[in-house]
Amino acid sequence: MGAPDFERIVDAHYMALYRFALSLSHSEAAAADLTQQTFYLWASRGHQLREESKVKSWLFTTLYREFLGMHRRESRFPHADLDGETAELPAECGSVADSIDGATVVAALRQIDEIFRVPLTLFYLEQFSYREIAAMLDIPAGTVMSRLSRGKMMLRKILLQERDAKIIPMRRTAEGGAR
Repeated sequence: MGAPDFERIVDAHYMALYRFALSLSHSEAAAADLTQQTFYLWASRGHQLREESKVKSWLFTTLYREFLGMHRRESRFPHADLDGETAELPAECGSVADSIDGATVVAALRQIDEIFRVPLTLFYLEQFSYREIAAMLDIPAGTVMSRLSRGKMMLRKILLQERDAKIIPMRRTAEGGAR
């Protein structure tokens, strides 16, 4: 295989990798660091990849493994954030309904345990197959399907609770006050 053009690979995969890193880390700075580290590793080791069709899978697998390593280091050596809360993500352009729905789903997704959130993110947001996810996470494909199923149930439950929490106050207002 000829060496794929580094800039082309960065252009093609940067945003998807960054979104995946953000869904894992919940921090813009950590997501940027993970994405940069992944491309650094590609620059130093990517030439070893034999099939160009596997570049995307290699990048996502590498990013996930870097996240796990970072997570292990942080659990061994906790970091105290002296600056307080991190800045919120900038508002995305688009219709109000789109941003509310997207924000609600992202917030609900963040409430799900990592073991279920990672396969959901890879399958639904990044369109990886069961086999690709299984290879990335080093688990059987059946486990991927099971985690996707359980993760969807958890996500559905959280979203229904969110919806119900919004509907009940609206009913009280429409009925002329609290019950």
